[in-house]
Amino acid sequence: MAEGESARYARSEQFLARLRQEFPAFRIVPKHDNPFSHAIDLALKLVTLGAQRHYLTHYHTVIGYTLYVPPGWTQMSDVARVILLRHERVHLLQRRRYGFVLFAFLYLVPFLPLGLAYGRARLEWEAYRETLRATVELQGVASLADGRLQDEIVRRFVGGDYGWMWPFPGRVRAWIAEALAEIEALGVTPAETGPAGRVY
Repeated sequence: MAEGESARYARSEQFLARLRQEFPAFRIVPKHDNPFSHAIDLALKLVTLGAQRHYLTHYHTVIGYTLYVPPGWTQMSDVARVILLRHERVHLLQRRRYGFVLFAFLYLVPFLPLGLAYGRARLEWEAYRETLRATVELQGVASLADGRLQDEIVRRFVGGDYGWMWPFPGRVRAWIAEALAEIEALGVTPAETGPAGRVY
């Protein structure tokens, strides 16, 4: 990374350095020229009848210890990268906690692979809860005031992008409300006013 780029992404590069210490096998691979990612994209289009059309262009995906990134990764802000990486770190911790086989089973099978995927919903919710916490820490609670992030989380849970994993918007909104209440109770404040260098 060039010197200017390194300064632009100082916070996320710091986070990546800690992440690689925690998970030495961690790497980042662009999706656009990766045959494995293209195969997954085709499979997702087939099983969701085209509902998931954005796997290659919009979604960041951890498989094993590799983060596969869409083209937008290069355009993300420093803070946005940290928020994204904190979400993906949760999946890395889950993979280490359960092992690859059990994690894959929980993510793909119970209760149903499509339409009522409670295992996937709970694993993703753990990561999206960290997304909310990171957003408040790094951008302030005012960044959630317009509700767009909350709406996007609900859309992902109930829509085809994740295979309609938990099609109960009221329940997802309740999870979000509970998470925000927990964050408020913990007194989470923007990192700019917190301890120096705090990113997670």
